[in-house]
Amino acid sequence: MRRLSIADLVDRFPDFRVAFVLAEPLTVAPGRSPGLSEAIAAAEAECRARWGGTELSAIPGVAAWRAAYKGFGIKRTSYRSSVERLIKRVLAGQPLPEINALVDLYNMASLTSGLCLGCDDLDKTEGDLVFRFSRAGDSFVDMGAEAGEDANDPPKPGEVVYADRRHVLCRRWNWRQDARTASSLETRRAALTVQSNGAGDVEAAGAALAAMIARECGAACRIVVLDRERPSAEIAEA
Repeated sequence: MRRLSIADLVDRFPDFRVAFVLAEPLTVAPGRSPGLSEAIAAAEAECRARWGGTELSAIPGVAAWRAAYKGFGIKRTSYRSSVERLIKRVLAGQPLPEINALVDLYNMASLTSGLCLGCDDLDKTEGDLVFRFSRAGDSFVDMGAEAGEDANDPPKPGEVVYADRRHVLCRRWNWRQDARTASSLETRRAALTVQSNGAGDVEAAGAALAAMIARECGAACRIVVLDRERPSAEIAEA
């Protein structure tokens, strides 16, 4: 059994909600299918039509995460949530990055829902999967570190993190991901998170994501939604 939990956060961040989407068995293609390519292009066009000319701070999902980041002392917009970075990129005229079918489809799901999404290779994680405040001794290896930059970048005191038993999987809820558990072409089981902090429908986004994963990666999905009314759950390993 594994425990999924946001219990440490609900008093301070009562609007935080997350849908865990547990997918297996995955077949991750290195590129996009024609259908996925068309869907991503349509999502990019819709984002530009909907939000073009709008200040990022006026987009509900972006505003909600900026407020949440400020809730633990992050005031600079150089620290952007994952969904803000995607929206900013697309509004600047750039396409979503091409990584692999799984990453590309969940980036599209984030763009269309306005929610923050993340993904870890479940077989590279150990024990419970928990959103909590950082602790002394937490480790983090930044998969987004630039060339020549030290990837060892442990969280600051009081920072919200997503972690398993061994280390932090993602800093600041969804800001940067640890390199040790990132999904890849070899991933067969994944734990994806669909995160809201006051704006957006995690149930609808989770269901849409699961349908895309089934179509593009051939996996079945279980969805577990946590919020302040249900801050933890146990799941049996398949």
